[in-house]
Amino acid sequence: MSKVQQFWNHFCAENQLEGEEYKDAFQFGASPDWLAELVVEGKKTATTSGFVFYELEKEAIPQAGEYYIVLDSQDEPVAVIQIQSVEVVPMNEVTEAFALAEGAGDYQFWWNAHEKFFTEALKEYDMEFSPNMLVVCERFKKIYPK
Repeated sequence: MSKVQQFWNHFCAENQLEGEEYKDAFQFGASPDWLAELVVEGKKTATTSGFVFYELEKEAIPQAGEYYIVLDSQDEPVAVIQIQSVEVVPMNEVTEAFALAEGAGDYQFWWNAHEKFFTEALKEYDMEFSPNMLVVCERFKKIYPK
């Protein structure tokens, strides 16, 4: 049994959850250890991803209520989060309050980090960054460990 599955099983046992599944286990962005630590500390309660990547990879966007497992850079599970809300908006319409909920810095830091990340990721598809590209804004709650 994988470490991720064991982590999920502990979470389910502790919370008397039966028949629930997690949607995915993943690392956050360009600094997985730092961002995972922000989640564990409760400082990061939101994330932004590029909508185009869901389309290109034929993946469904996250839905409220779904569970995800956050991994560090070594693929070690560190937290279970549950999606609270999901909104698709142009990047240049993301609010400062949402950017701050990402827990990594002020709005300008958020903008610069995402512009850099998306610019690099889009190059792999021969696409260019645009300030009004659609992004998926997720708010989540860390529910494990307490």
